[in-house]
Amino acid sequence: MITTQTEFRAAIFDPEMAIPTSLIDGVEQPAGKRFNVYRNNVIVSLKEALSESFPVISKLIGPQNFANLAGLYVRNHPPSDPRMMLYGAEFPAFLERFQPLQHVEYLADVARLELAQRYAYHAADAMPINPAIFGELPPEALSSATVEFAPAMHIIRSSWPVLDIWHFNMTEGAPQPSASAQDVLIARAEFDPVMLSMPAGSAELIALLQNQTTLGDALEMIEQSHPDFDFSALLGLLLQTGALVALTPSQ
Repeated sequence: MITTQTEFRAAIFDPEMAIPTSLIDGVEQPAGKRFNVYRNNVIVSLKEALSESFPVISKLIGPQNFANLAGLYVRNHPPSDPRMMLYGAEFPAFLERFQPLQHVEYLADVARLELAQRYAYHAADAMPINPAIFGELPPEALSSATVEFAPAMHIIRSSWPVLDIWHFNMTEGAPQPSASAQDVLIARAEFDPVMLSMPAGSAELIALLQNQTTLGDALEMIEQSHPDFDFSALLGLLLQTGALVALTPSQ
């Protein structure tokens, strides 16, 4: 009987599952010992990939606890994509559901921040918009325009100071995290992503623009809920990070 890919994959990730009997080694003997070595190498490699992808989570709970947690995650969430830099997409939700760590409520959002940073690093390049367009278009054209953002741009909204937590664990001399919620812009103007805290209302405005709301309508809605909203401050961040790639006035 020939072992199917489904059976082989299942045996790799389930240590309680019997080794498929049809697997043989180079001398036509059952491949039990060699399969166990291969199975162990796969699990170890995936755990290492997860640790490299979420270094702050590893620091927050400790390397040994992270190794144990990663083992559980890997066996329940095998890779679904051959690109290993994308592995761990379900990790934030896994942390949210993991009962022993539910008292550390900010962990999942910190993991989302780390995941978004990695996605930004590997995202496709995009030519940033020329800032001069904001001075060249008449006000009515700007108001009617829709906006396109770079593939590397991500927004993380959290009830916790996730960016402060990240810096405290990754940046030497960083201050203790604040006690406030943070909305974070992740973007990549050149080679490495940057992460910046955004003023209140910014994340809501970007969400509206991502849904093709015109700039004028989006600003009007945000100013109703955030009367002191400073669009120029947000625009500066978007231009600085190369997050804006197109501004298209309606025809």
